[in-house]
Amino acid sequence: EVQLVESGGGLVQAGGSLRLSCAASGFAFDDYVIGWFRQAPGKEREGLSCISSSDGSTYYADSVKGRFTISRDNAKNEVYLQIVSLKPEDTAVYYCAADLAVGVTTCRLTLDNKIQADFGSWGQGTQVTVSS
Repeated sequence: EVQLVESGGGLVQAGGSLRLSCAASGFAFDDYVIGWFRQAPGKEREGLSCISSSDGSTYYADSVKGRFTISRDNAKNEVYLQIVSLKPEDTAVYYCAADLAVGVTTCRLTLDNKIQADFGSWGQGTQVTVSS
């Protein structure tokens, strides 16, 4: 069974940091681009970052550049999202997913809604709450 499981969320004060983890099982993890997304209450899901399978190249949404760092450990079948300088507006449920489009091994140029439709095997999410 293809499965992605997020962990690492929690309640933190503004200015703090977290490292989210995405553990994969049931598929050839190192063949897939993995993305991180978040959804805050009442808002659309937002694409944050992705990491390529072919060369480890990355993409970051403008809203998170400089504060979010994505990495992957193929030996452990895990992808991580390091977040620093957390802000109250970072409060959301954070998800990881795999880009299931055939032949895709590098991050797309964007993670907009259209591209998100190609992502699958969504995890259950991990809640991040940032207090001011």
